[in-house]
Amino acid sequence: MLRFLFVLLFALLLPEMAMAADFDTLGLTGTQRGIYTVLIFIIAYAFVMTEEFTHLSKSKPVILAAGIIWAHAAILSKEAGVSAEDMHKAFEYNLKEYAELMLFLLTAMTYINSMSERDVFEALRSWLVRKQFGYRQLFVITGITTFFLSSVADNLTAALLIGAVVSAVGKGNEKFISMGFVNLVIAANAGGAFCPFGDITTLMVWQAEYAEFFDFFKLFIPSAVNYGIPAAVMYFALPDEQPAATNEVAVQLKPGALVICFMFLATIASAVSFKQVLHLPPFMGMMVGLSVLMLYGYYLKINVTVEGDKRFTIFDHVRNAEWDTLLFFFGVVFAVGGLGYIGYLELLSGAMYDTLGPTTANILVGLISAVVDNIPVMFAVLNMNLDMDLYQWLLVTLTAGVGGSLLSVGSAAGVALMGQSDHKYTFFSHLKWTPAIAAGYAGSIFAHYLING
Repeated sequence: MLRFLFVLLFALLLPEMAMAADFDTLGLTGTQRGIYTVLIFIIAYAFVMTEEFTHLSKSKPVILAAGIIWAHAAILSKEAGVSAEDMHKAFEYNLKEYAELMLFLLTAMTYINSMSERDVFEALRSWLVRKQFGYRQLFVITGITTFFLSSVADNLTAALLIGAVVSAVGKGNEKFISMGFVNLVIAANAGGAFCPFGDITTLMVWQAEYAEFFDFFKLFIPSAVNYGIPAAVMYFALPDEQPAATNEVAVQLKPGALVICFMFLATIASAVSFKQVLHLPPFMGMMVGLSVLMLYGYYLKINVTVEGDKRFTIFDHVRNAEWDTLLFFFGVVFAVGGLGYIGYLELLSGAMYDTLGPTTANILVGLISAVVDNIPVMFAVLNMNLDMDLYQWLLVTLTAGVGGSLLSVGSAAGVALMGQSDHKYTFFSHLKWTPAIAAGYAGSIFAHYLING
């Protein structure tokens, strides 16, 4: 790690380098203005990492940083004699990347919000609470449920939904809640790694066409190993006891709930078909699915009424999408893209991949994502124009997806559950299980080598 930091520091201070891309980079990384943009990004990301304490939404500092970075990139471009048209090519490249991912994610979030409003997830929670499983049974059930749920919903949504179950059934048992939340973080991150819909980083690799849709399922067993090893260690540390009985009442699904679930699966199939069969961007298939949901929502609104039930309004669910996350992603794409246009991604590529080799560098990407959010890390990797085979692209997809489990602050799921747990799940309660999680991290990489190497 120290070797990497020294190489990176040396690279940032080098003068000019060019990057082979669809557009020419400025190669002005050694200038005072160029180094200033790096400092702006570091300061902005410091605010992102301290969001839990400052309560400043993570999107705000990175959007400001993106604007400042591109303003300086424009000045550097003019000073270097680059035409405005050439600069716009770089800018529009980032705009295209963001627009495709934003529309894809907006549709997925709208479906999740619609299913939540129809009480799909509340009914699941109620059923698990009423079944009166033992703590060890609940540990396994909630973990496996989160693992598969996060393959179609994002890891944050999956962790929060099942986290409500863990809190409800573990009331009065802080040890179970703490270990249960660690279990959910690992399961959510591992489950998102083997399906393009499960994590933003996986989705980015798919949309960048470095791997086909079904290629990602080669990571199923490595992802299962990543979750299974630490889960097995924690399972035997749990008390083999029964939680106290509750008076939980069964939750009835609202009209149209199961239809919306089926439509979500059909929308996923549509996105895959648009990409694999029609060779169109998958977000177009998602938007077709969103339009069908809108039409069905209109049907529910005018034809289905339940006493005391608010009428279904689709734009309420669009409005309630995770806009902070979507805008944060905007800031990340343009901030990292601006640094890449100045020339820093080429230097970072040389520092990591040319110096350490792709395997070591890809493993290091996962360790970095335990501290820094995996979205900017993966976006930087994708924009380095690396010449890697499918095995290496799947490796970096795996490590970037599951590396955030090493620390509670390494993923959105961990940060959110710390806020939900009322101090029962903390940074240090998670750190206690980091050796077991690290064993799972190493085991998943070894499993990937044995199966796909």
